[in-house]
Amino acid sequence: MSPPGSVTGVRSHNYGDVLSRKRKRTVPEVAAEPGLVVEDPGSGFCGAVVRIEHGNVILEDRHGAERAFPLHPAGFLLEGKPVTLIPAKHRPDTTRTRSASGSVHVGPVRARTARDSRIWVEGVHDAELVERVWGHDLRVEGVVVEPLHGVDDLAGYIADFGTGPGRRLGVLVDHLIKGSKESRIVDAITDENVLVTGHPYVDIWQAVKPEVVGIAAWPEVPRGVPWKDGVCEALGWGEPAAGWRHVLASVSSFRDLETPLIGSVERLIDFVTEPSADHA
Repeated sequence: MSPPGSVTGVRSHNYGDVLSRKRKRTVPEVAAEPGLVVEDPGSGFCGAVVRIEHGNVILEDRHGAERAFPLHPAGFLLEGKPVTLIPAKHRPDTTRTRSASGSVHVGPVRARTARDSRIWVEGVHDAELVERVWGHDLRVEGVVVEPLHGVDDLAGYIADFGTGPGRRLGVLVDHLIKGSKESRIVDAITDENVLVTGHPYVDIWQAVKPEVVGIAAWPEVPRGVPWKDGVCEALGWGEPAAGWRHVLASVSSFRDLETPLIGSVERLIDFVTEPSADHA
């Protein structure tokens, strides 16, 4: 006889089925469409899908370098989360185009999860111009650009940020010429995880070629007059906000910018995205 309260002779033959039907945490499958930006977690290589061949997916980074990776289950990160890439069901158009920065445009980009590293620029206008030309590259690489509103306390900003391996800073400085206030501030920065580049122009507006905005040259502004105010008055552009809208709308690619700015921004992007700068 069975003890009181016990149950014998009753077994659910479905018990094991119930356990097997418990919801499992699955990794989603994503079609490897050309232009899809993913990351290989083992190497940290981040790039856009180019094609699939011989059981591998070919990824291309922003510099045009291609690498092949096996199509293992849960083998890639998409927006920071594991996914399994599977072949796309249709044959897509693999025609390559160029982004505004001149890099290979990788199609409809899903931005990579933001890195801990950052690029700082001096103001909102600087950030908007960088985004207009390099925005595609920045989304592929997961780089966030933040405006500082001046670099007078650059050393303090850096200390507050807390740099280190995998947490680098690239800083773009206006009017970075020998003997300027800006050059003295930059010379005091010795952190190996910080790279400061700049251009010689008083303001980021001047880094746009004059002919692009329909003028022969940027006007000289008398000392003591705010540069943007003086430019807008000389050119009849109204308030600086209206003037900036005109300048920004005139820029469509890197070809509209002066070389010193192009080189400076490219160096910063390379610095904060090189493999040793990424702890992921």
